[in-house]
Amino acid sequence: MRPNHSESGKSRHRAIAGLVAWAAASAMIASAAPSHADEAQPFRLCADPTNLPFSSDSPSQPGFYVEIGRALAQALGQPIAYDWYKSYFGKRTVRVTLLGKQCDAMIGLPRSEDFMGPAVIFSGAFAKEGYALVTAKGQAIGGIDGLKGKRVAVQFASTPQNLLASRDDIQKVTVLSPEEGMQALDQGKADVAFIWGPVAGWLNKTSYHDRYQIELTEGEGLSWDAAIGFAKTSTELRDRVDAVLPQLQKTIADLAVKYGLPTGQPVRFGAALAVPAGTTTGTGTGAGVTQVASVVATEAKGDAAAPSAEAVGTGKEIFNGTCAHCHGPDAIQSERKIDLRLLRHRYGDEMREKFWTTVHEGRPAKGMPSWKDVFTDDQFDSIYSFLLTVQAESND
Repeated sequence: MRPNHSESGKSRHRAIAGLVAWAAASAMIASAAPSHADEAQPFRLCADPTNLPFSSDSPSQPGFYVEIGRALAQALGQPIAYDWYKSYFGKRTVRVTLLGKQCDAMIGLPRSEDFMGPAVIFSGAFAKEGYALVTAKGQAIGGIDGLKGKRVAVQFASTPQNLLASRDDIQKVTVLSPEEGMQALDQGKADVAFIWGPVAGWLNKTSYHDRYQIELTEGEGLSWDAAIGFAKTSTELRDRVDAVLPQLQKTIADLAVKYGLPTGQPVRFGAALAVPAGTTTGTGTGAGVTQVASVVATEAKGDAAAPSAEAVGTGKEIFNGTCAHCHGPDAIQSERKIDLRLLRHRYGDEMREKFWTTVHEGRPAKGMPSWKDVFTDDQFDSIYSFLLTVQAESND
């Protein structure tokens, strides 16, 4: 039987036409669909969802840092995404989010190599932040002598509290938060509040109808440059951010006013911390390493092995990231009952045993939590090594 060439030719033409139509349709779909290769990757920002005036997950009040992040993302030509995480964990927050690669940048870190360097690198500074003096308008304080004879609200375990601890001519009113400091001032229980400036400014703007005058302070432990932190592998992104930051100066200044952050010339104070012999406040390149040897020679009995400089450095970092909230930066604390520089004086040869029991089991009735599920025994050893270097004689 001879094949029907006419029918077979028609079939071939229909098949070719179908292939052409399929190819054309595929091309149209491909051109209409977004190309993942061409999509701009989001600028992923680490932020605390409940930390106004700095950050919030509320669209109506996003916060100073979140709005800076939005402006940065726009300037970089990228969409923005957020990794929300509570910031009160201190350096642990940075490790989990930024160094854990959950985000690309964290706004508002102190621009200092002493803060988690070299694991964290920084942009240029975009603001000055720190403690501030809050007074009635027209009553500016020119420095520490301007506080003589006044009742000053200071935050518990803060640099201002340590600064004023030795001044008998200044009456200290201890508060637990900037909110309590502002309340003490507003209720007439204090003449001045020496408290965390950004929160004071925010409260003054939102709760006190701009009733008070706020002066930023500067001095050791009182203020620092705020910058944007990146993981050390993100130099290219850091450089791109640094390139656009100058363009955002006016935007950042306007945002500071919007969120009530203190501005203007800061009031200069002298040394904020009375540093015990053999310790440092963490300033300067390599500070503290050469001083450890002279301190460990006076260890308490029962601590036979001198701690290494590496162990002391590790312990100091953990301590300042977690314990300094209550016990003071570098263990410098004016409240005797929680002054860890007096451990040897109190416990003598039992110092290590008391430390070990307390950090493992805590003292819940006194507000000290158990840390055994947070840190390893090696980390506790490092913290103890650091505490050995700050032990001081009793002032009794």
